[in-house]
Amino acid sequence: MATTTPSTLFLTNPFFAPLGKQLDLKNRIKFNNVAFRRTAPLRCAMDIASPSPFERNLPKFQRTKVWDPYKRLGISKDASEDEIWSSRNFLLQQYAGHERSEESIEGAFEKILMNSYKERKKTKFNLKTRLKKRVEESPSWVKTLLDFVELPPPVIIMRRLFLFAFMGGWSIMNSADGGPAFQVAISLGACIYFLNDKTKSLARASILGFGALVVGWICGSFLVPMVPSVLLQPTWTLELLTSLVAYVFLFLSCTFLK
Repeated sequence: MATTTPSTLFLTNPFFAPLGKQLDLKNRIKFNNVAFRRTAPLRCAMDIASPSPFERNLPKFQRTKVWDPYKRLGISKDASEDEIWSSRNFLLQQYAGHERSEESIEGAFEKILMNSYKERKKTKFNLKTRLKKRVEESPSWVKTLLDFVELPPPVIIMRRLFLFAFMGGWSIMNSADGGPAFQVAISLGACIYFLNDKTKSLARASILGFGALVVGWICGSFLVPMVPSVLLQPTWTLELLTSLVAYVFLFLSCTFLK
């Protein structure tokens, strides 16, 4: 004798057919959920499977549990950056394909890089602190002198250095034709222009520019005769060599003076 369930009873009765369909659908959903719960752990167990035969045959890095990153990579703490990179690349190539070995090697390499970055930052900070401490402990006249000096961006320094180096080369190339008066005048005008751009005072810029030219010319007059004549070309006159010293003073004044 066939057994009847509430759902089949409702399905056979035309009056209760809609309700029976709903009960039958609920039973199917419930059965599917129970089946899914029973088979879910089996699927998870298959996901956490043992390594494949290919991974078992790969060489494994033996120093994965070594805490010291330098010892893990097989280098000393005084190793250079090239040695660190070489050791890392060699180990990655030797243990390529083994995921845990590669992660261990990369972890040690990144830790060494971070330690190196922290040491550089600490050294830079200590250097600034030492310089600041030296300035604070220096005499009052040194502090007063440093108040007139500033350090511009490297781009500005290189541009002005190129300008005055060009003036010096131009003076040397025209040394046989005449003196460097024209080049000195252009250099002085450029120096006053740069100083006026910083100080916003044409009078102050002119005083500093002429002062740098005079001091440079005087220093050149004393320094040039001390240079051995063997190092000088026959066409290089005293006026030319003195102007080269003056270019240096003009460059320093318009670049580093406030």
